[in-house]
Amino acid sequence: MSWLLLLVAAVFEMVWALGLKHTDGFTDFWPSVGTLAAMAVSVYLLSMAVEDLPIGTAYAVWTGIGAAGTAIAGIYLFDEPFTAARIGFVGLIVLGVVGLQATGAGH
Repeated sequence: MSWLLLLVAAVFEMVWALGLKHTDGFTDFWPSVGTLAAMAVSVYLLSMAVEDLPIGTAYAVWTGIGAAGTAIAGIYLFDEPFTAARIGFVGLIVLGVVGLQATGAGH
């Protein structure tokens, strides 16, 4: 269950990171409210996940999924550069996240 909470927390991390693009420096009210709400949900779910998972593993997975997912979403949503190097490095992040989970870290 902790891994599922962590995965959902990471999805909300991607939501708030992508939401930052729409807040206009937190001057646009509703996008700012949505972004802050996603931040709160993300951190709350992370805090629940670390009750059973090591903090180092959980935080690395949370930020890794958030960073990789946000980078990929940025390519599709915001026309950010799509290069082999960029995708390769995102792949390394994903490999690290999978490696942490597969090696039983936190079980």
